[in-house]
Amino acid sequence: MKKFIAGLVILVAAATALFFFVRRGFSTRAEPGAAEAFLANNLREWSIPGNYKDMRNPQDCSAQVLTEAKAHWADHCATCHANDGSGNSMLGKTMYPRPPDMRQTPTQNQSDGELYYTIKNGVRLSGMPAFGKPGDNDIDSWKLVCLVRHLPQLTSDEVDEMKKLNPKTPEDLEEERREAEFLNGGPAPTPQEHHHH
Repeated sequence: MKKFIAGLVILVAAATALFFFVRRGFSTRAEPGAAEAFLANNLREWSIPGNYKDMRNPQDCSAQVLTEAKAHWADHCATCHANDGSGNSMLGKTMYPRPPDMRQTPTQNQSDGELYYTIKNGVRLSGMPAFGKPGDNDIDSWKLVCLVRHLPQLTSDEVDEMKKLNPKTPEDLEEERREAEFLNGGPAPTPQEHHHH
C-alpha cells in the first residue's frame, strides 16, 4: 500500500510539474510558484534516508575545524552558495532551483545528518553535486556541517578571509601576475589588461 501511495504522489507531482513547466517554460530565471516550491522541498526531504535524520555531527566544531571548513567552502561551495551561504553568487542567482540561503531557518532546522547527507550525496535534478567520498564516514563533509551551523554568525572579517581562498579564473591569475611583475619593476599593465570585477 505504501508503494502505491508513493507512486501516486510521484505521478501527481510529475503531472503538476509538467503542467507548470509547459505553461511557464523551463527558464531558470522565473521564481517557482508556491506549489512547485512545496513539492520540491518535500521531495528533497523525503529523499533523505530516515537513519540520517537522527545522526549527530562527530566533529567538535572547534576553531581549527571551522578554519578548515571555511577554506573548503571557499574553494568548493562558494561558487554557488556564496562565501556567506546566502546563495547570492553569480552562478547561484542563475541556477534553478536556487541554492537556499543556508543561514535561514529551513536549512538551520535540518538535522546534522540531513545536512551531511545532502553535502555527501548531492541533490538530484538540481545543481548540487555529491562532494563527499563514497563509503564510510566522510570527515570533510562533517566539517562542512560545522560551517553550515556557523553561517548565521559568520563575520564580515571571516567572509573577507574566505574571498582570498575563492577559485580564480585564468584572467584573474594573469592580472595578478602582471601586477606582481609591475611591482617588481616590470612594465605597467595597460588599461585593457587591468580590470576590476
